[in-house]
Amino acid sequence: MAYQSVFKRWELKYLLTLEQKERILQVMSPYMALDEYGRTTIRNLYYDTETYRLARHSMEKPIYKEKLRIRSYAQAEPASPVFVELKKKYQSIVYKRRLCFPEADAMAWVSGTQERETNSQISQEISCFLSYYESLHPTIFLSYDREAYYAKDGSDLRITFDEAILARREALSLEAPVWGTPLLDGDKVLMEIKCSAGIPLWMTRTLSREQLYKTSYSKYGAAYKTLIYPTLKEEFSHA
Repeated sequence: MAYQSVFKRWELKYLLTLEQKERILQVMSPYMALDEYGRTTIRNLYYDTETYRLARHSMEKPIYKEKLRIRSYAQAEPASPVFVELKKKYQSIVYKRRLCFPEADAMAWVSGTQERETNSQISQEISCFLSYYESLHPTIFLSYDREAYYAKDGSDLRITFDEAILARREALSLEAPVWGTPLLDGDKVLMEIKCSAGIPLWMTRTLSREQLYKTSYSKYGAAYKTLIYPTLKEEFSHA
């Protein structure tokens, strides 16, 4: 299975309406094409410590932050290919490392019940992350419907649109069906512009015309604030 395992790029996020999405798609059509997967439902398991150290640190908007997740592009079975992804952000640049494993092996490795040979730089980085953060466990199942577009000119520009962003704290398995609490209003879409160079002029003009401004929206952060923090706050108030 061929896949890209290392990413270094800007990831600029914008919240827009469905009407704005349609207008942007019209502008994009000469320059971008829908990728081979079309519209995909992406499933993620996000990992954190018992005290939600990673989520709390991310909400402080630090100069450096990191997170670990396991991702699948379909409802998984034990032998299905999934990605163990280590995502870091430093001074607004995103660095992502990922490895592909059967779902059962990925879950066993991250949970600490199965060792893996650190015979690559990526596996060493993930293993160091697992060793550094104690009591890592899945905390959120997060899914969304994604349309991903690539640049026709061969550049690394990618634009994605995420809708129906759902999160839950139960049934934390990539083998389970998709359901959960919506994190966006029904008419809202999260657009991400991913590139290692600048945004093309046709897109900057479109953003200006639509009065769209980048946001620091984090799916895991939104899930933490919606599902986890209120419960922790209530528990603290009754302590």
